[in-house]
Amino acid sequence: MLRMVLRRLGAAGAVCVVAACGPSTADPADRSAGEAVPSTTEATGTRTTRKPSAIPAAGGTGYSASLSARLVTTDALPPGFTVDIATVMAPDAGRQRPGPEVPCADMIPLLSANRLTGTPSAMAAATVSSAEGLDYPWVANEVLRTYADDGARGAMADLRTLIGRCPTVASPGQDGGSYRFAVVPGPRLGDESMRIDSSATSGSTTLEWDSILVRTGTTLVTVHEQGNEPGGDDHLTRLAEAALRSYQTTGP
Repeated sequence: MLRMVLRRLGAAGAVCVVAACGPSTADPADRSAGEAVPSTTEATGTRTTRKPSAIPAAGGTGYSASLSARLVTTDALPPGFTVDIATVMAPDAGRQRPGPEVPCADMIPLLSANRLTGTPSAMAAATVSSAEGLDYPWVANEVLRTYADDGARGAMADLRTLIGRCPTVASPGQDGGSYRFAVVPGPRLGDESMRIDSSATSGSTTLEWDSILVRTGTTLVTVHEQGNEPGGDDHLTRLAEAALRSYQTTGP
């Protein structure tokens, strides 16, 4: 059952990421302090001319066609990958942060980095998938967030703090399962980066949906892997590197 639930979440990836699918997050009450550890290595590249992409001209509130044009494209990925751009954006958690009175179970979208603290000035998102896999396709999401202030740095610091407070969360259901979240070593990209390993366990079944967040200036480039078995994250770092390179080589 857990496998099917997370696979279905993966199939609806872009919508879930931008609409903060999962248990509802309680309205935050106060700010938690946290320090982000800077990273020094950048994915660099010369400015490129890319294949034309079907960038929707308009979308819901918060959708940015110009930012969507900087998402990763199939020509930056191995053969067999597809990229589907989302046009529906939901707001992030805002400037206030969850206080100690907010249960960890209410913060699962925040803990898994599907939703972040802060208020982006613009967002873009896409589902990235590959048909390679015998049973299910490999599915991930890319999300770009630009900020008019220091929101990108603050979102990463807040995420570290929240995971430190809630590394293990009992499943909101009655199946006795649990969620686990951890900041783990990952690729050093952009001005700073972090990798989040998230997993859900029910009985003998464990599935993971890991994430890499990269800050470059006032922008966050985030990639989320959706519902794979442990060890099934072969493409995650490659996608993060390609997404960062696409963003850096297509803008001003």
